[in-house]
Amino acid sequence: MTTEQIQQDIIEEFGAFDDWMDKYQMIIDLGNELPPLEPEYKTEDNLIEGCQSRVWLNAEMRDGLLHLEADSDAIITKGLIGLLIRVLSDQTPKDILECDVHFIDAIGLTQHLSPTRSNGLLSMLKQIKTYALAYS
Repeated sequence: MTTEQIQQDIIEEFGAFDDWMDKYQMIIDLGNELPPLEPEYKTEDNLIEGCQSRVWLNAEMRDGLLHLEADSDAIITKGLIGLLIRVLSDQTPKDILECDVHFIDAIGLTQHLSPTRSNGLLSMLKQIKTYALAYS
């Protein structure tokens, strides 16, 4: 599935809710569903700088696709990184670098996240794109 198709699915899923409390619950549920990162990947090297919460991101190439795994000590943050992983994991580095991650604005996250969470989300996206660049 392309990054565009995945983003459209996310937009439709969030569009089913009018109330932002329901949307936050969906983000929390996504965080709870994200498999925990193996302890050996929870290292200082895998910590994302710029996040108020602790977020670890591991990336490795598998059959030409960049596979991403992540974890966080904050449940909403874990849900946010889970959304990014859903869109960008198991894509080619080229597709990740060329992806316009527009679902964030389309579902209203930009307006409903605190400034520190918004900065953290941008830091997560930047780190994923940095990995994609390194592997391209």
